[in-house]
Amino acid sequence: EYMGVFGEMVRPFATAGGAKSTLYERVGGEQFIDKAVDRFYVKVLKDDVVKDFFKNTDMVKQHQHQKRFLTVALGGPNSYTGRSMKVSHAKFHIKNEHFDRIVKLLGETFVDMKVPQDIIAECAAVVETTRKDIVNTK
Repeated sequence: EYMGVFGEMVRPFATAGGAKSTLYERVGGEQFIDKAVDRFYVKVLKDDVVKDFFKNTDMVKQHQHQKRFLTVALGGPNSYTGRSMKVSHAKFHIKNEHFDRIVKLLGETFVDMKVPQDIIAECAAVVETTRKDIVNTK
């Protein structure tokens, strides 16, 4: 068990062989997260629904934040010491449609990288838990 990004206790998933592993380990760890985030932002910056949120963003820092977030959210080593989700997204007018598009683009990225659908669904469920802290506009 370990403390998750949202302050909850997380138990690693049990695999068929009985060995414990986290979603982070199951998707491929740091190497996967690095590639996925880079590919994800290629999609985000081309997407008419969400690209404007990033027009004044230091994308090097944004990549680093996203990599740390996904690492922690999926059960990897916790090195995130930044602001909370709520605080870091407060200045943006984020609607459910924006959040949904980001989740869709992340899912598409994982599909492109040959992640099995059951693992994508588990990852989406984890990301969904952040909706209440990110969506702030009706």
